[in-house]
Amino acid sequence: MFCEKAVELIRELHRMGDGQLPAFSEDSIRQVLEEMKALYEQNQSDVNEAKCEGKSELIPTIKFRHCCLLRNQRCVAAYLYDRLLRIRALRWEYGSVLPANIRFHMCAEELEWFNQYKKSLATFMRSLGGDEGLDITQDMKPPKSLYIEVRCLKDHGEFEIDDGTVILLKKNSQVYLRIKLSYIHLNTHFFFIDDYFYIIVRLIVLYIAQTLLKK
Repeated sequence: MFCEKAVELIRELHRMGDGQLPAFSEDSIRQVLEEMKALYEQNQSDVNEAKCEGKSELIPTIKFRHCCLLRNQRCVAAYLYDRLLRIRALRWEYGSVLPANIRFHMCAEELEWFNQYKKSLATFMRSLGGDEGLDITQDMKPPKSLYIEVRCLKDHGEFEIDDGTVILLKKNSQVYLRIKLSYIHLNTHFFFIDDYFYIIVRLIVLYIAQTLLKK
């Protein structure tokens, strides 16, 4: 039956569910492509015969084969694209080095695509957060508040924030500051952020950056 192998590729992905990567079905892909080649050659022959001999009764068969070609094409494209989306998600879940059992399920082209994607992602992250860059694959959820409680590690004296407010920073004193301001001064060791609040340190802009990068 036409398109049976192509549809089975889609069913295979649905059976695995999100977050799982089935083994690349090279044999099934080859069979679908061979079927498409056979359908195309049959259509070419019938089209030439219909034109030369005026056999209009061949037109419905030609249209049917053409629809099968399009269906196979859509199924293969959907299968390959869905696998790339899963592989991209695995980069955010596991990091730049995938487990061996996952890499075993990827074809050579998918491994090459993954390497290119992780390089692009690394380049983008190096462009954020100053000289040291910023790992946006951490703390995937956006912060719940624009402010965070920070504790001063040493006496710093008066400190003027960007809105003109002057605050006095003494050792072990605790104040509420905007997340962006706290993050800027983390590298200067003025502030220590308690572990309970650490997840809030990441800026909302990181969440926006993650969303834009995934599109």
